[in-house]
Amino acid sequence: MAASHPSGSPDANDQPWWLVVLVLIALALAGVIIANDLYTQVFSTVIKGLGVTVFVTMAGFTLATALGLMIALMGLSRHGVLRQIARFYTEVIRGIPILVLLFYIAFVGAPALVALVNLVIAPLVAQGLMEPMQVRDLSLMWRAILALMIGYSAFIAEVFRAGILAVDAGQIEAAKALGLTGAQRFRLVVFPQALRTILPPLGNDFVAMVKDSSLVSVLGVADITQMGKVYASGSFRFFETYSIVAYIYLILTIGLSLVLRRLEKRLRLGRGDGR
Repeated sequence: MAASHPSGSPDANDQPWWLVVLVLIALALAGVIIANDLYTQVFSTVIKGLGVTVFVTMAGFTLATALGLMIALMGLSRHGVLRQIARFYTEVIRGIPILVLLFYIAFVGAPALVALVNLVIAPLVAQGLMEPMQVRDLSLMWRAILALMIGYSAFIAEVFRAGILAVDAGQIEAAKALGLTGAQRFRLVVFPQALRTILPPLGNDFVAMVKDSSLVSVLGVADITQMGKVYASGSFRFFETYSIVAYIYLILTIGLSLVLRRLEKRLRLGRGDGR
Protein backbone atom coordinates (compact mmCIF):
# COMPACT_ATOMS: atom_id res chain seq x y z
CA MET A 1 0.00 0.00 0.00
CA ALA A 2 1.37 3.40 -0.91
CA ALA A 3 2.18 5.72 1.94
CA SER A 4 -0.28 8.56 2.39
CA HIS A 5 0.84 12.17 2.40
CA PRO A 6 -1.52 14.54 4.19
CA SER A 7 -0.09 17.51 2.36
CA GLY A 8 -0.84 15.91 -1.00
CA SER A 9 2.80 15.96 -2.12
CA PRO A 10 5.19 12.98 -1.78
CA ASP A 11 8.11 15.19 -0.86
CA ALA A 12 6.19 17.78 1.17
CA ASN A 13 7.71 16.58 4.45
CA ASP A 14 11.17 15.80 3.07
CA GLN A 15 14.02 17.76 4.55
CA PRO A 16 15.85 19.83 1.90
CA TRP A 17 19.10 17.91 2.22
CA TRP A 18 19.81 18.57 -1.44
CA LEU A 19 19.87 22.28 -0.63
CA VAL A 20 22.21 21.71 2.32
CA VAL A 21 24.58 19.79 0.05
CA LEU A 22 24.44 22.54 -2.58
CA VAL A 23 25.13 25.24 -0.01
CA LEU A 24 28.11 23.31 1.33
CA ILE A 25 29.48 22.83 -2.19
CA ALA A 26 28.94 26.53 -2.95
CA LEU A 27 30.76 27.54 0.23
CA ALA A 28 33.61 25.15 -0.53
CA LEU A 29 33.97 26.57 -4.04
CA ALA A 30 33.83 30.10 -2.66
CA GLY A 31 36.70 29.16 -0.34
CA VAL A 32 38.70 27.82 -3.29
CA ILE A 33 38.08 31.02 -5.25
CA ILE A 34 39.28 33.13 -2.34
CA ALA A 35 42.32 30.98 -1.52
CA ASN A 36 43.54 30.23 -5.04
CA ASP A 37 45.01 33.15 -7.00
CA LEU A 38 44.17 31.59 -10.37
CA TYR A 39 40.50 31.08 -9.49
CA THR A 40 40.40 34.57 -7.98
CA GLN A 41 41.66 36.04 -11.25
CA VAL A 42 39.21 34.01 -13.32
CA PHE A 43 36.30 34.96 -11.07
CA SER A 44 37.18 38.67 -11.09
CA THR A 45 37.27 38.59 -14.90
CA VAL A 46 34.10 36.58 -15.48
CA ILE A 47 32.02 38.45 -12.90
CA LYS A 48 32.44 41.64 -14.96
CA GLY A 49 29.79 40.24 -17.29
CA LEU A 50 27.22 39.87 -14.51
CA GLY A 51 25.73 43.32 -15.04
CA VAL A 52 25.18 42.63 -18.75
CA THR A 53 23.61 39.24 -18.00
CA VAL A 54 21.22 40.78 -15.48
CA PHE A 55 20.31 43.67 -17.79
CA VAL A 56 19.73 41.44 -20.82
CA THR A 57 17.59 39.09 -18.74
CA MET A 58 15.52 41.81 -17.07
CA ALA A 59 14.98 43.84 -20.24
CA GLY A 60 14.25 40.78 -22.37
CA PHE A 61 11.85 39.27 -19.85
CA THR A 62 9.99 42.53 -19.21
CA LEU A 63 9.45 43.10 -22.93
CA ALA A 64 8.56 39.43 -23.49
CA THR A 65 5.98 39.56 -20.70
CA ALA A 66 4.33 42.66 -22.15
CA LEU A 67 4.30 41.21 -25.67
CA GLY A 68 3.16 37.81 -24.39
CA LEU A 69 0.20 39.36 -22.57
CA MET A 70 -0.80 41.21 -25.72
CA ILE A 71 -0.59 38.00 -27.80
CA ALA A 72 -2.59 36.11 -25.15
CA LEU A 73 -5.36 38.72 -25.20
CA MET A 74 -5.41 38.55 -28.99
CA GLY A 75 -5.75 34.77 -28.73
CA LEU A 76 -8.75 35.17 -26.43
CA SER A 77 -10.36 37.88 -28.54
CA ARG A 78 -13.86 37.51 -29.96
CA HIS A 79 -12.47 38.44 -33.37
CA GLY A 80 -11.41 35.39 -35.35
CA VAL A 81 -8.70 37.24 -37.29
CA LEU A 82 -6.91 38.27 -34.09
CA ARG A 83 -7.14 34.73 -32.73
CA GLN A 84 -5.64 33.31 -35.91
CA ILE A 85 -2.81 35.86 -35.90
CA ALA A 86 -2.01 35.03 -32.28
CA ARG A 87 -2.04 31.28 -32.95
CA PHE A 88 0.14 31.71 -36.04
CA TYR A 89 2.66 33.77 -34.06
CA THR A 90 2.91 31.38 -31.12
CA GLU A 91 3.20 28.24 -33.26
CA VAL A 92 5.86 29.71 -35.54
CA ILE A 93 7.99 31.30 -32.84
CA ARG A 94 7.83 28.26 -30.54
CA GLY A 95 9.06 26.12 -33.43
CA ILE A 96 12.27 28.12 -33.92
CA PRO A 97 15.26 27.46 -31.62
CA ILE A 98 16.32 30.49 -29.60
CA LEU A 99 19.84 30.41 -31.08
CA VAL A 100 18.50 30.44 -34.66
CA LEU A 101 16.11 33.25 -33.74
CA LEU A 102 19.01 35.15 -32.22
CA PHE A 103 20.99 35.02 -35.46
CA TYR A 104 17.92 35.82 -37.54
CA ILE A 105 16.96 38.89 -35.55
CA ALA A 106 20.55 40.11 -35.30
CA PHE A 107 21.44 39.83 -38.99
CA VAL A 108 18.09 39.83 -40.81
CA GLY A 109 15.53 41.43 -38.52
CA ALA A 110 17.71 44.33 -37.40
CA PRO A 111 18.53 45.58 -40.92
CA ALA A 112 14.84 45.23 -41.84
CA LEU A 113 13.83 47.22 -38.75
CA VAL A 114 16.34 49.95 -39.57
CA ALA A 115 15.04 50.11 -43.15
CA LEU A 116 11.48 50.45 -41.82
CA VAL A 117 12.48 53.24 -39.43
CA ASN A 118 14.25 55.07 -42.26
CA LEU A 119 11.14 54.73 -44.40
CA VAL A 120 9.02 56.29 -41.65
CA ILE A 121 11.40 59.19 -40.98
CA ALA A 122 12.19 59.77 -44.67
CA PRO A 123 10.30 63.11 -44.79
CA LEU A 124 12.27 64.38 -41.79
CA VAL A 125 15.54 63.20 -43.32
CA ALA A 126 14.68 64.98 -46.59
CA GLN A 127 14.17 68.22 -44.67
CA GLY A 128 17.47 67.78 -42.86
CA LEU A 129 15.81 67.44 -39.47
CA MET A 130 17.12 63.94 -38.83
CA GLU A 131 19.92 61.67 -39.95
CA PRO A 132 19.05 58.30 -41.44
CA MET A 133 19.50 55.42 -39.04
CA GLN A 134 22.36 52.99 -39.61
CA VAL A 135 22.29 49.28 -38.81
CA ARG A 136 25.27 49.76 -36.50
CA ASP A 137 23.18 52.18 -34.43
CA LEU A 138 21.22 49.16 -33.15
CA SER A 139 23.73 47.52 -30.82
CA LEU A 140 24.24 43.76 -30.74
CA MET A 141 23.06 43.72 -27.14
CA TRP A 142 19.69 45.21 -28.07
CA ARG A 143 19.40 42.85 -31.02
CA ALA A 144 19.91 39.99 -28.56
CA ILE A 145 17.30 41.46 -26.21
CA LEU A 146 14.79 41.72 -29.07
CA ALA A 147 15.46 38.09 -30.01
CA LEU A 148 14.88 36.91 -26.43
CA MET A 149 11.76 39.05 -26.22
CA ILE A 150 10.29 37.52 -29.36
CA GLY A 151 11.36 33.98 -28.52
CA TYR A 152 9.98 33.95 -24.99
CA SER A 153 6.84 35.99 -25.71
CA ALA A 154 5.27 33.01 -27.49
CA PHE A 155 5.74 30.76 -24.45
CA ILE A 156 4.64 33.47 -22.02
CA ALA A 157 1.53 34.10 -24.13
CA GLU A 158 0.48 30.48 -23.58
CA VAL A 159 1.08 30.88 -19.84
CA PHE A 160 -1.16 33.95 -19.72
CA ARG A 161 -3.81 32.31 -21.88
CA ALA A 162 -3.97 29.20 -19.68
CA GLY A 163 -4.10 31.30 -16.51
CA ILE A 164 -6.90 33.50 -17.78
CA LEU A 165 -8.93 30.51 -18.99
CA ALA A 166 -8.53 28.90 -15.54
CA VAL A 167 -10.58 31.67 -13.91
CA ASP A 168 -14.05 30.41 -12.99
CA ALA A 169 -16.65 31.54 -15.52
CA GLY A 170 -19.05 32.34 -12.68
CA GLN A 171 -16.73 35.10 -11.51
CA ILE A 172 -16.86 36.71 -14.94
CA GLU A 173 -20.64 36.41 -15.13
CA ALA A 174 -20.94 38.01 -11.71
CA ALA A 175 -18.75 40.88 -12.84
CA LYS A 176 -20.94 41.33 -15.91
CA ALA A 177 -24.02 41.38 -13.69
CA LEU A 178 -22.45 44.20 -11.69
CA GLY A 179 -22.16 46.22 -14.88
CA LEU A 180 -18.37 46.17 -15.19
CA THR A 181 -16.91 46.83 -18.61
CA GLY A 182 -14.63 44.31 -20.33
CA ALA A 183 -11.51 46.22 -19.28
CA GLN A 184 -12.76 46.53 -15.69
CA ARG A 185 -13.60 42.82 -15.55
CA PHE A 186 -10.10 41.93 -16.70
CA ARG A 187 -8.33 44.38 -14.39
CA LEU A 188 -10.40 43.85 -11.24
CA VAL A 189 -11.62 40.26 -11.47
CA VAL A 190 -9.91 38.08 -14.07
CA PHE A 191 -6.26 39.11 -13.90
CA PRO A 192 -5.88 39.14 -10.07
CA GLN A 193 -7.26 35.57 -9.90
CA ALA A 194 -5.28 34.39 -12.93
CA LEU A 195 -2.08 35.77 -11.45
CA ARG A 196 -1.87 32.95 -8.90
CA THR A 197 -1.93 30.40 -11.71
CA ILE A 198 0.36 32.41 -13.94
CA LEU A 199 3.19 33.25 -11.53
CA PRO A 200 4.79 29.79 -11.07
CA PRO A 201 5.27 29.02 -14.80
CA LEU A 202 6.15 32.65 -15.43
CA GLY A 203 8.87 32.36 -12.80
CA ASN A 204 10.16 29.21 -14.48
CA ASP A 205 10.40 31.10 -17.77
CA PHE A 206 12.37 33.83 -16.00
CA VAL A 207 14.89 31.31 -14.68
CA ALA A 208 15.10 29.77 -18.13
CA MET A 209 15.84 33.17 -19.64
CA VAL A 210 18.71 33.68 -17.19
CA LYS A 211 20.28 30.54 -18.66
CA ASP A 212 19.38 31.33 -22.26
CA SER A 213 20.86 34.81 -21.89
CA SER A 214 24.23 33.04 -22.20
CA LEU A 215 23.42 32.59 -25.91
CA VAL A 216 24.00 36.31 -26.49
CA SER A 217 27.72 35.54 -26.22
CA VAL A 218 27.61 34.23 -29.81
CA LEU A 219 27.09 37.86 -30.87
CA GLY A 220 30.04 39.03 -28.79
CA VAL A 221 27.88 40.63 -26.09
CA ALA A 222 30.05 40.86 -22.97
CA ASP A 223 27.96 38.77 -20.60
CA ILE A 224 29.26 36.15 -18.15
CA THR A 225 29.70 33.49 -20.81
CA GLN A 226 31.45 35.81 -23.25
CA MET A 227 33.87 37.03 -20.58
CA GLY A 228 34.63 33.40 -19.80
CA LYS A 229 35.19 32.58 -23.48
CA VAL A 230 37.58 35.49 -23.92
CA TYR A 231 39.57 34.60 -20.81
CA ALA A 232 39.74 30.87 -21.63
CA SER A 233 40.83 31.46 -25.23
CA GLY A 234 43.68 33.68 -24.05
CA SER A 235 44.85 31.64 -21.07
CA PHE A 236 43.85 28.10 -22.14
CA ARG A 237 42.47 27.62 -18.63
CA PHE A 238 39.25 26.05 -19.86
CA PHE A 239 38.52 23.88 -16.81
CA GLU A 240 38.96 26.68 -14.31
CA THR A 241 37.14 29.26 -16.41
CA TYR A 242 34.05 27.28 -17.28
CA SER A 243 33.84 25.87 -13.76
CA ILE A 244 33.56 29.46 -12.53
CA VAL A 245 31.02 30.31 -15.26
CA ALA A 246 28.88 27.30 -14.29
CA TYR A 247 29.23 28.21 -10.61
CA ILE A 248 27.93 31.75 -11.16
CA TYR A 249 24.97 30.57 -13.24
CA LEU A 250 24.08 27.96 -10.61
CA ILE A 251 24.11 30.60 -7.88
CA LEU A 252 21.80 32.80 -9.97
CA THR A 253 19.34 30.12 -11.10
CA ILE A 254 19.10 28.15 -7.84
CA GLY A 255 18.75 31.35 -5.84
CA LEU A 256 15.94 32.53 -8.10
CA SER A 257 14.27 29.11 -8.01
CA LEU A 258 14.23 29.14 -4.20
CA VAL A 259 12.68 32.61 -4.14
CA LEU A 260 10.04 31.56 -6.66
CA ARG A 261 9.23 28.38 -4.69
CA ARG A 262 8.71 30.44 -1.57
CA LEU A 263 6.44 32.81 -3.47
CA GLU A 264 4.49 29.90 -4.97
CA LYS A 265 4.06 28.37 -1.52
CA ARG A 266 2.72 31.64 -0.14
CA LEU A 267 0.28 31.90 -3.02
CA ARG A 268 -0.89 28.33 -2.40
CA LEU A 269 -1.42 29.05 1.28
CA GLY A 270 -3.24 32.25 0.46
CA ARG A 271 -5.55 30.40 -1.92
CA GLY A 272 -6.21 27.75 0.71
CA ASP A 273 -7.08 30.38 3.27
CA GLY A 274 -9.55 31.94 0.87
CA ARG A 275 -7.65 35.19 0.52
